[in-house]
Amino acid sequence: MGTMNTVDTSSASGSAQIGVTGLAVMGSNIARNFARHGHTVALHNRSIAKTDALLEKHGDDGSFVRTESMAEFVAALEKPRRVLIMVKAGDPTDAVIEELANLMEEGDIIIDGGNSLYTDTIRREAAMSKRGLNFVGAGISGGEEGALNGPSIMPGGPKESYESLGPLLESISAHVDGEPCCTHIGPDGSGHFVKMVHNGIEYADMQLIGEAYDLMRKALDLPVSKIADVFREWNSGDLDSYLVEITAEVLSQVDAETGKPLVDVIVDAAGQKGTGRWTVKSALDLGIPTTGIAEAVFARALSSATDQRKQAQGLASGTLAAAPTDTDTFIADINKALYASKVVAYAQGFDQIAAGSEEYDWDVHPGDLATIWRGGCIIRAKFLNRIRDAYAENPELPSLLLAPYFRDAVENAVDSWRRVVATATTLGIPVPAFSSSLSYYDALRSERLPAALTQGLRDFFGAHTYQRVDKPGTFHTLWSEDRSEIEA
Repeated sequence: MGTMNTVDTSSASGSAQIGVTGLAVMGSNIARNFARHGHTVALHNRSIAKTDALLEKHGDDGSFVRTESMAEFVAALEKPRRVLIMVKAGDPTDAVIEELANLMEEGDIIIDGGNSLYTDTIRREAAMSKRGLNFVGAGISGGEEGALNGPSIMPGGPKESYESLGPLLESISAHVDGEPCCTHIGPDGSGHFVKMVHNGIEYADMQLIGEAYDLMRKALDLPVSKIADVFREWNSGDLDSYLVEITAEVLSQVDAETGKPLVDVIVDAAGQKGTGRWTVKSALDLGIPTTGIAEAVFARALSSATDQRKQAQGLASGTLAAAPTDTDTFIADINKALYASKVVAYAQGFDQIAAGSEEYDWDVHPGDLATIWRGGCIIRAKFLNRIRDAYAENPELPSLLLAPYFRDAVENAVDSWRRVVATATTLGIPVPAFSSSLSYYDALRSERLPAALTQGLRDFFGAHTYQRVDKPGTFHTLWSEDRSEIEA
């Protein structure tokens, strides 16, 4: 039990550097993180029992101010007031913002640390700006552990708000090589947009890991414990990342009740909270092909179509191939396919961020994101250092796949990647993310795509016109007449 190290609010008016409202696990852990870094933290929750539970268990983490009402909470903060909202995204967030705004003064800062949709953040920032308040949408990654021990933080909002807020956020963020995993991303919704795409990359990453596991299980008939060892080994090489590390942990877990690997007693229907879907919807609106992320979202949806899947069991698989006979070689191939596909996922994610930045005039710097994602966050990985280097060398890089390091890495992996996708296909093992990532790579490097035929068809049925490779202008063929070509 911790000691209550609270400040008497009657004499503590204006003493807290930061306030946290919404004390579920993430909010509580971030409040404790602030306190551990020497900041006095005002606490507020709709149910006061949660505030008291935090103080009883963790009151000795630092200096806290216990408050009951929202008015008391706001009064406990030094000026400019800084309040971090950690409540459920959507209407609950709007309600808390409105309640706070009515109690605050010009120049005060409201920070939404939840997974809000970036268009909501754009709307909220505009509304608060009219009232003289600074509104910051901050993406926070790292889960419960990151919130307590150092997350990756992606704050958007007015640049001037970061002068007051930045030092506090940087102090509690993860640090890599002495650098904080927190930086000002850009105006209004940019922080939440970047966090959304980060989560989309996370979806793709997990799907690719799942496909690698499935191939070792089904094509090589490896026991789960052996697959755990493979991931553990991979985590000491180029695939060194948080998700590969915890994959080994999850696969090593044995269910106490049945003695089976835990992964075999978990229902194979993946849930989702919406950020992956948002990423794909946004990519469609921006016209950016985030195929790996989209396939990961659809794979989760298909996994959850349990009734359909049950009735489809027994559909023909075909008998085109025998399983690979050289286990070690195929494992090495999967390793390279996983690495190349991960590069594609990040390349697509960075393309989407660049497109969003241009669309909303945010001026987001991709190298900054690679820097702050190296620690604290779920997609932290060793090769983010390489991504940072690539953008430092060429800030106008057209695609991550064209950076010399990644170009060489993917070229070195491409034969393995093809063998993996071909083997999976002939064995009837689904690899939507591996195969769509390879198709994207092949389409990107193709001199000619069948889109020329698509344009011809569009012109035939809808007079949508086309352009020619040999002269400027826009043209239409009179398909239903003499089939001569006219300039449109």
